[in-house]
Amino acid sequence: MRMFLISDNVDTYTGMRLAGVDGVVIHSKEHLKQQLDKTIADKTIGVILITEKLSSEFPDIINDVKLNRKLPLIVEIPDRHGTGRKPDFITSYVNEAIGIKI
Repeated sequence: MRMFLISDNVDTYTGMRLAGVDGVVIHSKEHLKQQLDKTIADKTIGVILITEKLSSEFPDIINDVKLNRKLPLIVEIPDRHGTGRKPDFITSYVNEAIGIKI
């Protein structure tokens, strides 16, 4: 299975291309929907990497795929501007999930 990047900026796209990951740069909701449908139809793609900014701009499209499909897995990645999450998001997530403070 392959990974595929859907990015909102050229810098992240270029970095992932250097690592051997194919992808596209998206600038509109229509283009995102079109590319996501095309990517989902490709059965060789098992993981879709998507920038956090793009995911937060169009959560309806992304959440639909996450909730209604087993494959491909969608993973949100930070871009060159960093993550939009708070610094201790992993610790908070674990605390919330298992109810034990670490």
